[in-house]
Amino acid sequence: MQLVFATHNLHKLEEVKTLLHSNITVLSLKDINYTDEIEENETTLEGNALIKAKTIFKSIQENCFADDSGLLVDALNGEPGVYSARYAGSQKNDNDNMNKLLDKLQGIENRKAQFKTVLALIFNEKEYLFEGIVHGVIAHEKKGTHGFGYDPIFIPEGFSKSFAELTSSEKSLISHRSMALKNLITFLQNK
Repeated sequence: MQLVFATHNLHKLEEVKTLLHSNITVLSLKDINYTDEIEENETTLEGNALIKAKTIFKSIQENCFADDSGLLVDALNGEPGVYSARYAGSQKNDNDNMNKLLDKLQGIENRKAQFKTVLALIFNEKEYLFEGIVHGVIAHEKKGTHGFGYDPIFIPEGFSKSFAELTSSEKSLISHRSMALKNLITFLQNK
């Protein structure tokens, strides 16, 4: 089976490829020579994931999926949420985003947060949504060099290390993206 993953993000692509079974071939937007940036102008993760999947399906007429992920911080009423990648500006800089978040949380005791991924799959011309959530807290400082995005400041529930301090195999067991992908894989296995 072949699926197109509607992403230009190589970190996400590698994470997805390691989680999917060998009988599923994943192609990136680069693999299909799709270079346009897809505008994410919805106010929900579900909406943005669907925009990306629909755009690619309309372009290639093949089974595809897209994701949108966000970090939702309780004390900030769900910020950065749908704006996680561009929280500190359109340059989409991970360090700038983390610094802005840490600055906003200065002096705040409640550091509870959750990472959420929504996968939108278009399979045989029908739309499906899959979700994965991992709860945790925001650290007071960046720790670790693995991963990307907010990984150095997110400590998943039940752990004392940030996502960026975990190995990729440790993270893949508990991450929001892996949970959503497991749901997608279960769905595909039953088709």
